[in-house]
Amino acid sequence: MASHIVGYPRMGPKRELKFALEAFWDGKSSAEELQKVSADLRSSIWKQMSEVGIKYIPSNTFSYYDQVLDTTAMLGAVPDRYSWTGGEIGFDTYFSMARGNASVPAMEMTKWFDTNYHYIVPELGPNTKFSYASHKAVTEYKEAKALGVDTVPVLIGPVTYLLFSKPAKGVEKSFCTLSLLDSVLPIYKEVIAELKAAGATWIQLDEPTLVKDLDSKKLDAFSKAYSELESSLSGLNVVVETYFADVPAEAYKTLTSLKGVTGFGFDLVRGTNTIEHIKSNFPAGKYLFAGVVDGRNIWANDLAASLTILQALEPVVGKDKLVVSTSCSLMHTAVDLVNETKLDDEIKSWLAFAAQKVVEVNALAKALTGTKDEAFFSSNAAALASRRSSPRVTNEEVQKAATALKGSDHRRATPVSARLDAQQKNLNLPILPTTTIGSFPQTVELRRVRREYKANKISEENYTAAIKEEISKVVKLQEELDIDVLVHGEPERNDMVEYFGEQLSGFAFTANGWVQSYGSRCVKPPIIYGDVSRPKPMTVFWSKMAQSMTSRPMKGMLTGPVTILNWSFVRNDQPRFQTCYQIALAIKKEVEDLEAGGIQVIQIDEAALREGLPLRKSEHAFYLDWAVHSFRITNCGIKDTTQIHTHMCYSNFNDIIQSIIDMDADVITIENSRSDEKLLSVFRDGVKYGAGIGPGVYDIHSPRIPSTEEIADRVNKMLAVLDTNILWVNPDCGLKTRKYNEVKPALTNMVSAAKLIRTQLASAK
Repeated sequence: MASHIVGYPRMGPKRELKFALEAFWDGKSSAEELQKVSADLRSSIWKQMSEVGIKYIPSNTFSYYDQVLDTTAMLGAVPDRYSWTGGEIGFDTYFSMARGNASVPAMEMTKWFDTNYHYIVPELGPNTKFSYASHKAVTEYKEAKALGVDTVPVLIGPVTYLLFSKPAKGVEKSFCTLSLLDSVLPIYKEVIAELKAAGATWIQLDEPTLVKDLDSKKLDAFSKAYSELESSLSGLNVVVETYFADVPAEAYKTLTSLKGVTGFGFDLVRGTNTIEHIKSNFPAGKYLFAGVVDGRNIWANDLAASLTILQALEPVVGKDKLVVSTSCSLMHTAVDLVNETKLDDEIKSWLAFAAQKVVEVNALAKALTGTKDEAFFSSNAAALASRRSSPRVTNEEVQKAATALKGSDHRRATPVSARLDAQQKNLNLPILPTTTIGSFPQTVELRRVRREYKANKISEENYTAAIKEEISKVVKLQEELDIDVLVHGEPERNDMVEYFGEQLSGFAFTANGWVQSYGSRCVKPPIIYGDVSRPKPMTVFWSKMAQSMTSRPMKGMLTGPVTILNWSFVRNDQPRFQTCYQIALAIKKEVEDLEAGGIQVIQIDEAALREGLPLRKSEHAFYLDWAVHSFRITNCGIKDTTQIHTHMCYSNFNDIIQSIIDMDADVITIENSRSDEKLLSVFRDGVKYGAGIGPGVYDIHSPRIPSTEEIADRVNKMLAVLDTNILWVNPDCGLKTRKYNEVKPALTNMVSAAKLIRTQLASAK
C-alpha cells in the first residue's frame, strides 16, 4: 500500500528560510547564499520523507514567496510595469511582483481559499504574452533525483491558475481569464515534456477550485484543458489533487472523467461527503489518493477511525490503487514536535505536526498491507483517550455562559448614526481623521527585550521600563506627525493572536510551531485545547499607560474572537462556533475593563472574519451568523460615547458587505490599496454604509513609500462614493513588518494628503 504527501512546510523547523529571505532583501547576503539555504531545506525534507517510507514524495512545493507566484513566473505572465524583458525570471522581477520596488507597487495579495496563507494574484488580459520563463519545477525534480529521491513534481493546474487570476489594470472587469486557457496550455506542455525527459514518472496537478461552486462553463474548462493535455501526459502517471472541502457531485463527475489522468486526490477530513461519491461511482483502474490525515490542524490522527475509512474504500478502489495521503499540503501546520521541548507533556501527546503526520500516513499505509504497528496504534489510542477524559479540557462555568447566549442578538441599543454623533461631541475629531491600524515597527532591540524577559534574563521592572520607553517614542512620533487617533504600537506583542492566547485559559503555546502566512511572514498559531476564559485583564495596563502620555484619543487594541479562532489551531472535539462564543465572552470582559479605565476608542480586529467563510455558498449564512454575532457580543454593553473600531485585511469583502454592516461597529478600517481599490466598487454599486470607514490608502506589505499626491488621489476616489463625515484615512494594515525609515515618510505623506483634502473641501464650500 503506497503513501503520499500533498506538500510540506517550506520555512524550515526554525524559520531558516525566513531569515535567509530577509537577509537577502536587506542586502546582507547574496542570491547564492539564499539558494544554498533553500537547497539544504529541500534536501532535508526529501530525505526525511524517503527515510520514513513515503512512496510519492512531492517536489516543487518549495517557494520563495508562494506557489501561485511561482506559476506566474513559470508562465512568464509578468505585468508590463515590472519592465521584464524576457528570459528566465530572476529574483529582481520575482520579488518586485511580490513586494513592489521603489518605482512600482506590488501585485495584489489575498488569502488562499479559507486559510491564513496568502498568494499573489495573477494579473491577466487579452494581450498577456505567455512564455516558459521559470524552469523551477524541472530543476527541483533533478535536484531531488541527484540525491537519490524520485519525487512527484507538483504544479498548480491550469484551470485553477486562471480562475484565481484577475483582469489586469486597464482591462475590462468583465474579462474572462478562462479565455486564456489555449494560451497557457502550450507552456504546460513544455513543462510536462521537460519533466518526462528528466525521468519523472508521476506528476501532481493541483486543481482545488473543484471544491467550489462552479458553473458548467468553468467545469467544461477542466474537460477541455485535460483533453488538450492528454497526448502530452501520455506515458506519465498524473494525479489531480483537490483539497479543503467536499467535491460537489457535478464537479466530481467532471474530475473523474478527465482525460489523461491516472488518479484523484481528495480531502477526506473536511470533505467527508466525497466518500459517498467514491463509494457509488469511482472509475475502474484509477488511483485514489485518500487524504485521511489532516494537513490543516495539529491534532494526532485517530488512526483507528482512519483505518476504518480506508478499509471501507479498499474494495471499491482496489488494494493496489488505494494511496494513503494527507488531506492537503502540510504547509498549513507546524513543522516538527521534536522542537517543542517545553510544551506540556500531556498536551504534546495529543499533537502531530508535519513530521509526525508523515509518520502517521506511512503507518496507515503499512497497516493496510497487514504490517500494522500495534504499539504505535495503541499509543495513539491512549493519547486520544487521555484528551477526551482530561479535566483541563472542560470548564462547566464557561460552557454554561456560552449556552446562555442563545436568545439575544447582542446589538447595542442605540443606532450607529446616533452613536457617531455622541462620539464626535466627545472626541472632537476633524473631518477625514487619521489613524493607524495598531502595530509599529518591531525593532531588533524590542524583540531582544521581549525574548530576554520570556527567558527570565531581565526583571519585570526592567521589561516594563523598556516597553514604556518604546510606547513613549511611538506616541511622540504620532503627535509629531499630527495623527488624530493614536495607537501605542503594540511593543509588548510579538503576534496579535499569540499575545491574547497566552493570557486566556484553554490555550497552549509552542516554541517553534511556526506556519508561513506569506513570503517571509510566519505566525505561531496558539493551540486551543479546552474551554476559554479570561482570568485577568490583558491590555488595560498598557492602554492606560499610553493614554496617560497624550491628550489625543488612544485606541485600546484587541484581537476579535473570530480572528483568534481562525488564526489558531482549534480543538476539533466541539463545534467551532461554540469555541468562538467562549472567546467572545472573554474579549467582552476586556472591552468593559478598557472602557472603565478611560479608553474611549477600542479597536477589536477581525482581520480573519472573511477568511473563515466556507468555500460553499450553502454554508455561508450559518457561518456569518455566528461570526458576526460573536463580534457583537464583545461590545454590546458599552456606552454610546465609546467608539468601537474593527479592522479587516487581504480578502475579498464585497460579497459579505451586508454582514460587515451587520457587525454594527462604529468604524471599520479595511484593506483597499493593494487590491486596486476593488472594495470601493461595492459602494459604487449602491451599497449604503452609515458607519465610519477607512479603506486603506497605502500598502504596508511593500517597502515602497507612496507620495502625498498618490494618497490624496486615493482619498478623492473614496470621497466619490463615501460621505466626507464617515471617511477615515489610514494604512491598509499594521506597521510591524516595516522599518521606521519607511514608516515615517509614508505616514507623513498620509497626514499631508488628509490635510490637503481638508483644505480643498473647506475652500469649496
